Amino acid sequence: MAVLHWSPAYQLAAMMRHRELKPSELMEATLARIHALNPKISAFCALRAEHALAEARTLDEMIARGEEIGPLAGLPLGVKDLEDVAGMATTFGSVPFKHNIAQEDSIQVARLKTAGAIVVGKTNTPEFGHTAFTKNLLFGVTRNPWNLERTPGGSSGGSSAAISSGMVSLATASDWGGSIRIPASYTGTFGIKPTQGLIPAGPRLGMTQWVDFAMNGPITRTVRDAAMYLDAVAGYHPSDPASLPRRETSLTDTLERLPNRLRIALHPDFGHPVQPDVRRTAETAARAFEQMGHQLTLLSGPVLETLYAWRLIGSAQTLATLGAYIEGHREEYGRSFLKNVESAAQIGWRDYGAAYRMRTQFNEWLRDIFARFDLLFTPTLPTEAFGAAGPPPNEIDGRQLTDPMEALVFTYPFSLSGHPAASVRAGFTDNGLPCGLQIIAERHRDDLVLQAAYAFEQARPWNDRWPAI
Repeated sequence: MAVLHWSPAYQLAAMMRHRELKPSELMEATLARIHALNPKISAFCALRAEHALAEARTLDEMIARGEEIGPLAGLPLGVKDLEDVAGMATTFGSVPFKHNIAQEDSIQVARLKTAGAIVVGKTNTPEFGHTAFTKNLLFGVTRNPWNLERTPGGSSGGSSAAISSGMVSLATASDWGGSIRIPASYTGTFGIKPTQGLIPAGPRLGMTQWVDFAMNGPITRTVRDAAMYLDAVAGYHPSDPASLPRRETSLTDTLERLPNRLRIALHPDFGHPVQPDVRRTAETAARAFEQMGHQLTLLSGPVLETLYAWRLIGSAQTLATLGAYIEGHREEYGRSFLKNVESAAQIGWRDYGAAYRMRTQFNEWLRDIFARFDLLFTPTLPTEAFGAAGPPPNEIDGRQLTDPMEALVFTYPFSLSGHPAASVRAGFTDNGLPCGLQIIAERHRDDLVLQAAYAFEQARPWNDRWPAI
């Protein structure tokens, strides 16, 4: 059964549909692997093992009777602990919410379950997704399966660790500054932040999601797995006024339709320092598209800095969401998280206006980019994975960073802008750690991002190499 741990979700789903594998057999193997590896990695912070196994056995019987099953039927699913699974605690990685039992599933989880996926448990996250490494006061540190001394990234680090260690083949994630793409890059998995609104997000803590650059999405081992996931969860929902209508064409069905002779721009640094082997690996990966017959143009020079806008808007909206929950629990929150949230109280309307003008300027820069090019490539991150318990690096290639967020310089701008962006495994650093190539397209061209990622995956396969745990 060991081969099951590394099989992509689409293959496992087909095996169960064709009665070559029982859902209960897959679930038993999944739980055994989680119990064996999770004490070292801490990818999962809570399990519903008995319920998951019972649901898998029920599915066994449905398949035996020849009943219709969903496209994800029988696939064990990890759910990031920022979203709800009915009957489980949604802790947000935060001590004051350790007994916050969800009454119903999130929209994304409900749709995945309707498609047949079986929730096996919750994956670890930093407090309210606050950092690029996964550590909190409730469940401790999550580790990277490629090197247990390194981080799997954040804030979807538990999900990326679960995928890259072979615990599950599907996991939910979310991204409002890179929290899907950062973990995907650091663990060699595939992650896509869709166009804003593609996947609906319901209210959180009684409030419609206000952070309008936060998006849900998948972390998987292959591109096809992610396309299947998005097909299952995309589409309008009345709880999310910003959600988009369901696509007429399946993303999975379009994977092999990458247009010919694409115009692709590669910006290797945004004017910031990049670890030399990471830059080299990303550039080599981008050159694979020249070999496919596409036109690659190298961009240079600084790009408009959006950190002020991203941080200010996000901090203000986080305080608006959480402010009422801080009093009486201040000593239970992580110090850096609390400091960041409460500092937003000093933000005024002039500051907010300046941030939105900066956001507009960056959008105009991207408008020009996508008038001239079909796709934009960057390294996903400027470094390989850093220490498991943090902090992020304070220098890159001998150059001191002016802000810790400079280590995430390629991800948060596209959260701010709302463009679809994915991280594919570009290759490995000199230390043998994965690093990513980021693929960005115009809004609503999630299909093009997936097509490019799929073409790269076929040209430079990565699913045959995973960490030896």
